[in-house]
This record gives sequence, structure tokens and C-alpha cells, in this order.
Amino acid sequence: MTDVERGSQVEALALLDRLESLVSGGARVPLTSRSIVDEQEFIDLLDQIRASIPEEVRQAKRVSQEREKVILQAQSEADKIINTAREQATALLEENELVRLAHEQANAYVQDAIQRAEEIRRGADEYALAALDELEQHLTRLLATIRKGKAALERSLQNPMESGGAPAQES
Repeated sequence: MTDVERGSQVEALALLDRLESLVSGGARVPLTSRSIVDEQEFIDLLDQIRASIPEEVRQAKRVSQEREKVILQAQSEADKIINTAREQATALLEENELVRLAHEQANAYVQDAIQRAEEIRRGADEYALAALDELEQHLTRLLATIRKGKAALERSLQNPMESGGAPAQES
């Protein structure tokens, strides 16, 4: 409260005190609760009170308007804070959703890579088995040829005459 406001308030209270003193100090009408007061002095005090009250009423109105303004500003600021918080919460939720989707996509890629690697390994194993089977068949034929050649040589050594060569000399 400013000095002017305090002064105006003190003035209004002082004027009301003077009015009260005027009424209570007036001459009493016998056998009634009425008093006789100086009419002109009473009217002068009322005029002074009227003059001082509008300033206080204006001050009260200004305070009330200022209060409303502060309340509106506070409400506006609160609304901004709430909206910002909602936007941030929405952004976080969207970000979390994007992260979740990214994890799902990454997991799908990993599963796909594992499946492809398994298929490639299986294909490589099948190719290696086929190559080994073919090598085994080739080696089996080669071994059969070697055994036939060896058997023919053994027969030839046991029957030298049959092979068409000269008899083996004994030493």
C-alpha cells in the first residue's frame, strides 16, 4: 500500500470519526434516543467523506483489475506450461513408438539374416556332401581300377608264361 493510499484511508477514517463525534456529541432530545446536530457541519462531513471514498473505491477497483490481470497472466502461463508438457509427452511417446518400431524392424532383419545364413549353410553342406559323394564315387572307381590292375599284375607274376613274356630266371 502506498503512502497516498494510506493517507486517503486515514482521511476517510478520520472523517468518519468526526461524524461519529458530531452525532454522539450533539444535544439529546429528552426521552428519546435522538440527538440534535449542526446540519451544515453534518453535510460538510458527508461531502468530505464522499470526496475521499471515490479515490479509495478507484484504488480498490485498480487493485481488483490488477489482480484479475495477474490471475489471467498466471492462467495463461499455466496453460502454456501444460501445453508444452503435453507436447513433450506426445513427442516422447512418439519417440518411444519410433524406437519400438525400430527395434521390431531390427529384430526382423536379424531373424531374416539368421534364416538366410541357415539356408546358405544348409546349401553349402548339401553342396559339400554332393561333392564328397562324387569324389567318393570317383575314388571308388579309381580304387576298383587300381585293384584290377594290381590283380592283373599279381596273376601275371604267378603265371609268367601266360602273360607272353619270358620265363622268369631263377638266380
